[in-house]
Amino acid sequence: MDNSKRGYLPIGSEVTLSRQDCPKTAEERERMNRVPYASAVGAIMYTMACTRPDIAYALGVTSRYQADPCEEHWKVVKTILKYLRRTKDQFLIYGDSELKLQGYADASFQSDKDDFKSVYGYVFNLNGGAISWKSSKQYTLAD
Repeated sequence: MDNSKRGYLPIGSEVTLSRQDCPKTAEERERMNRVPYASAVGAIMYTMACTRPDIAYALGVTSRYQADPCEEHWKVVKTILKYLRRTKDQFLIYGDSELKLQGYADASFQSDKDDFKSVYGYVFNLNGGAISWKSSKQYTLAD
């Protein structure tokens, strides 16, 4: 990854991963067994939980496929790593003397191609720095 191009987004808006992308042949499965997919996702998760809420959605999407990842899933994980490489000098700052709390929330509608469930997320900022965030797939199907 040292010589890779630097990413501008943790995941593109056109990216839609699915279980249908999972390996179908023994050769594909054997290739993906040599790829450190779960280790990379775990390392990214540690980074996200400590200081980088901006990758929560992308990490949530890629972590769904740890049991049976394919080349498309691996490309998205590498895209997140490229984005982190480009933005490694960014960090959370909790400044200013006056406390200012802001909250934001958003949701997609049936964005998961496998089960058509929606994804929602929120972030709460204190003086411009994130103090609580979450991106999660909903448990029920919304029509």
